[in-house]
Amino acid sequence: MSSFWRTPGRATLRDIALVCVADALVGASFGAITVSGGLPWWVPVAMSLLVFAGGAQFAAVGVALAGGAPLAAVTTGLILNARHLPFGLAVADVLTGPRWARLLGSHLMTDETVAFTLRHEDPARRRATYWLCGLALFAVWNVSVLLGVLAAHTVGDVNALGLDAAFPAVLLALLLPALKDRPTRRAALLGALIAVAATPFLPPGVPVLLALLALTPFPTRLWRARRHDEQDHDRHTLSEKEP
Repeated sequence: MSSFWRTPGRATLRDIALVCVADALVGASFGAITVSGGLPWWVPVAMSLLVFAGGAQFAAVGVALAGGAPLAAVTTGLILNARHLPFGLAVADVLTGPRWARLLGSHLMTDETVAFTLRHEDPARRRATYWLCGLALFAVWNVSVLLGVLAAHTVGDVNALGLDAAFPAVLLALLLPALKDRPTRRAALLGALIAVAATPFLPPGVPVLLALLALTPFPTRLWRARRHDEQDHDRHTLSEKEP
């Protein structure tokens, strides 16, 4: 059992711990905001146990607090979580075993769990990383949401504390090392531009999905074709200058 915990490596364990800290802050914020907005205490607790998707939970509660219909809240959450479909394909090799284990594993799937799993190629490390990250985040998120619910009447305006900014800040810090190579930086920049351009016109969550277009072969082929044309032009120019 101790070897299982050591399998992912120290760097991955450290990053999982950082994400858990950020998740705890955001989970407490979610619990406090939901109850302060007028919803019953059991709503954020039940959502965290049964849905376990921070972004979708915030989006659904936001629709509900704004007076939207339950169907609209559910649809918003489903759109935001549509990214889990390709995520499942990326980590399908990890979700093996009995049906109950596969169902539990799919329930634990989050952006961070998939990202950390994709760091490794070794099957044992991938499996250990996925389950350790998923179980840790599930426990931390649900405990922090419950604490946020309990503290809702004493914390006051949770948004004023800026807790909602902690999670994306930590994710950005974790992603920076992956931007060392030029193709990754190019895809990340293109995806960011697509998301920013689409944000004023589309519902929350959809621009993030559109950003995945940056990973399609078309931009890469276009860039390569342009580079090839530039190189041909340079060679042609040099050949004309030669005596």
